[in-house]
Amino acid sequence: MSDFKPENYPIFSKADVGVVDRQTVFQGFFRIDQYKIRHALFNGGQSEVFSRELFERGHAVVVLPYNPETDQLVLIEQFRVGALENPNGPWLLEAIAGMIESGEAVERVAQREAHEEAGLVLNQFWPMLSYQSSPGGSTERIYLLLARLEQLDVGGVFGLAQENEDIKVHLLQRSDAMLLLKTGKIDNAATVIALQWLELNLKQVIEKWS
Repeated sequence: MSDFKPENYPIFSKADVGVVDRQTVFQGFFRIDQYKIRHALFNGGQSEVFSRELFERGHAVVVLPYNPETDQLVLIEQFRVGALENPNGPWLLEAIAGMIESGEAVERVAQREAHEEAGLVLNQFWPMLSYQSSPGGSTERIYLLLARLEQLDVGGVFGLAQENEDIKVHLLQRSDAMLLLKTGKIDNAATVIALQWLELNLKQVIEKWS
């Protein structure tokens, strides 16, 4: 029987990890560092020193614009090289997203990316949650925000040419977005989590924003 108690979690902390060595083994658009580490063991003592590669890509903000009066939301569609083998093809329906620059506030990132990727001006935000996207091999943390959508003249193609962005903007009924989620046509993690959060918290959002 498990002896897990929420109030006792976590047992260990960063202080229970020893970094013996760290070297950058790749530097391009992103960076990969190789760590040699040891850490505390649940049964006592320390692990042997072992090696792990860590993808250092920074942290990101994901924003889902939503209008509670019309029950509509904005998603964008763009090519993703990591989805070349996706059964639905490599053009994905996603929430708006962007990387956090040094010293930049999360809401400022959301405003900048919404304007660049969708031509939207957003000023009212509701923090949903944050999570690590793939902690087994990456340091990236995702910050999810719901934004109050006040513009309804939504659509067009946006993106920065210098970043090879070609982004089509879609205004969807929330029910249509949820159908795409349920049928597996929306399958990227941040968008899945954002839509599920909205579904779970819809009553509170409508009460506060309507």
